[in-house]
Amino acid sequence: MPYTIQPDEAFDIDVESTEYLKDHVDAPDRWILNFGPQHPATHTTLRIVLELDGERIVRATPHIGYLHSGFEKLAEHHDYNQYVCTVSRMNYISPILNDIAWHHAVETLLDIDLTPRCKVVRTILGELGRIQDHLLCVGASALDVGAFTGFLYGFNEREFILDIMDYVSGQRFHPDYTRVGGVARDIPDDDVFKKMVRDFIDTRLPRAIKDIETLLNRNRIFCDRLHNVGVINREEAIAWSLSGPVARASGVKRDLRKDEPYLCFEDNWDGQGAEAVAFSVPVSDDGDCLSRYLVRLEEMRQSARIIDQLIDKLPTGPIDTHPDGKHRLPAKGDVYGSIEATIQQFEIIMTNRGWDTPVGECYGAIEASNGELGFYIVADGTNRPWRASTRPPSLINYQVFAKLLEGHMVADVVAILGSLNIIAAELDR
Repeated sequence: MPYTIQPDEAFDIDVESTEYLKDHVDAPDRWILNFGPQHPATHTTLRIVLELDGERIVRATPHIGYLHSGFEKLAEHHDYNQYVCTVSRMNYISPILNDIAWHHAVETLLDIDLTPRCKVVRTILGELGRIQDHLLCVGASALDVGAFTGFLYGFNEREFILDIMDYVSGQRFHPDYTRVGGVARDIPDDDVFKKMVRDFIDTRLPRAIKDIETLLNRNRIFCDRLHNVGVINREEAIAWSLSGPVARASGVKRDLRKDEPYLCFEDNWDGQGAEAVAFSVPVSDDGDCLSRYLVRLEEMRQSARIIDQLIDKLPTGPIDTHPDGKHRLPAKGDVYGSIEATIQQFEIIMTNRGWDTPVGECYGAIEASNGELGFYIVADGTNRPWRASTRPPSLINYQVFAKLLEGHMVADVVAILGSLNIIAAELDR
């Protein structure tokens, strides 16, 4: 059953919105204010043109397109493994989830079933990525309304997740870890990995969450700045196609880990009858900035619960579906010592041989930190997509931003934007 969060009713405030606009729509004196793109509270390259009546926002016009990344077009020039380095730059706050989402879509296209070890490793790293994203989001949301210490509480422990990513993949920030049918390399040492993850979910994360809650949950200034601000009701969230914590804070009980399960979120994930990992989906009905903050806090606890069920049961065996097949590069040591591996490396890098992609199309999606992250792939039988398109949650969730600002004060802009957790690289693609 969904876990329901009820924000403290002691911090109710009244916000004039539609009624205020109706009474002042013909007022002649309006101020135009550019908010961003070079503004620390916009987090990334966002620009919002605000039309003001005093300090009240009458109209907001968001502008995107400052990054010019061309992510989707680049897919046509990279093979199905190379493109992972591009997708991890889309949401650079939790890049491992981008990696998992892309290769989940590719493996759906190729009808590849992963090994149990790979499913567990991807699930653990994906949930660490979710925690990594939420820690920065709640910390930055606190920073935006003046609680600098809250940012430090979240950011410090987030660094330890980067240490785990570094140990597993060799890179801290952009792991680029997944490959078609598996991962780039196996975990160097299971015991070291388990110890690092255990230390984080048993000690570091609970301490960070407790510190954040102690500082913010009963803080009058913080709660007044977020409660009843930027309200989205359930019907509006569905109409705007919102997903992730933003939708769940408005009562939309949808999580792809439950509704369209994948990896260890589906039953019999190990082929031996294993049950799906157990966790609750945090849901609130208030739909304001405070609810989105509380939902993310509880989601971190649930992610730790998921990891706790898997970390001590890390399966042995191969981590790649085709360890000796043609879907991935051979081990570098084999390339230097085996003519077969050298030929395989050449075929994958220099030719289209080694890939048996169908001519067709598919869509695959996972529950990323900000919501449904999906990729639509059109394949033409080669080792590269003919076309690739993405459904980035930040772009979908950002649609509602202008509506949320109307009727609020200028000071509420940063609170609302921080609660949506917009990553600009997902907007421009």
